[in-house]
Amino acid sequence: MVRAIWLMVAAFWLAGGALAQQITLWHQEQPPGRVARVQQLIDEFNRANPGVTVRQEVQNWGDVYPKTLAAIRAGVQPDILFTIPDFTLVVKETGAVQPVTALARALNSRYRFLNSALEPYSYDNQIWAVPMYGMTQSLWYRKDLLDAAGVKPPTNWDELLAAAKKLTADGRYGIGIPANRNLYTDQVIYNFMIGAGAKELFDARCGVTFNTPATVRALGYYRDLFQYSPPDSTGWAWGEAEAAFASGKVAMILQFTTVQSFDTQAKQPAGNLGVVAIPAPAGAKRGSIYYSNGAMILTNDAAKRTAAERFISFLLEPRNYGRFLTMEPALFLPATESGMSSVDFFRDRTVIKYSRQVQSMLTNSRSGSLFGFTSGRVCKGIGDISAQNLLAQVVQKVIVEKQTPEQAAAWGQEQMARAAR
Repeated sequence: MVRAIWLMVAAFWLAGGALAQQITLWHQEQPPGRVARVQQLIDEFNRANPGVTVRQEVQNWGDVYPKTLAAIRAGVQPDILFTIPDFTLVVKETGAVQPVTALARALNSRYRFLNSALEPYSYDNQIWAVPMYGMTQSLWYRKDLLDAAGVKPPTNWDELLAAAKKLTADGRYGIGIPANRNLYTDQVIYNFMIGAGAKELFDARCGVTFNTPATVRALGYYRDLFQYSPPDSTGWAWGEAEAAFASGKVAMILQFTTVQSFDTQAKQPAGNLGVVAIPAPAGAKRGSIYYSNGAMILTNDAAKRTAAERFISFLLEPRNYGRFLTMEPALFLPATESGMSSVDFFRDRTVIKYSRQVQSMLTNSRSGSLFGFTSGRVCKGIGDISAQNLLAQVVQKVIVEKQTPEQAAAWGQEQMARAAR
């Protein structure tokens, strides 16, 4: 009891006469290695900032949406919450998200955020989250399998379809793409929508513009490609795709990264892991989905807000940022130009071993985009569209229910318009 009182008094005086600010961080990076790295950085921050104590509480993407809204209603929300753009829109509707415009602009002048990282949080004349790291999808391929079949890495849709067909033989499938009702399927179909010219889901007035010839073309191509994907990929999430790729069951997948699973499970040389930008129709501009992961501040207490801003700034400092990104090497990509040359990032052993693959990912991250967060405008309906995985449901209409792409696109238009009201 006496020791506890002494510690409270010590914290009081170390904070300059005020009790230390307790800052709660929620994030969804559950793997133990990621949690440990975040804790390492938290411990360093707490030692260097005796007036502030940050603690992490690990959540999961499966229930963080309703859990966050319930916490806000009860007045027990975290002070900092790691987020993605559509999640920010959902939470912002509660009024709990605090603008971080001044902080983001100050950090931008120092480190220069990538446009693809900052734009999805910039609307309503404010910035609502500080970009922390990015993730972009690429086409990953097993070079050993392609070489054995005499197949070159595909650069357009025709080549990709032909490669998938040729590589499907002897119990192996040419490609693995999902058709589950989940975010993974949302992401993968959007890659093909970008290539087809269906990147925009809304018009200038935020009306849904999903049912277009370009969308129909993307859905038709997805159907054609899916015949060379394992039958059980109708139930896949990211983990199943990575496992099938590492085992050699499939020769190609679309994924944010396969480096860790390939390195630990495939037992292949690093040179056998191939990666290229996601193919598009011949003559079309190639692109891919890009997620900017950011940090929201949910406290309106002035002292806590200042402490939260200090911690976010700490993570982005060059001496810390590379280690923060490599909590999962070769997955989390720099959201800043200065981070693109981070010494700590590039001297990570995994990044060194797969440097060619990482460089390809970095290049792709500059030209990525996210459905509902394009053309410098943000339509609030995307939050509900994403929460219901409506893009994935449209894919299921084509793959599982055997609807035509035209029928599925019409159904998707109706459902998205209803969700966006």
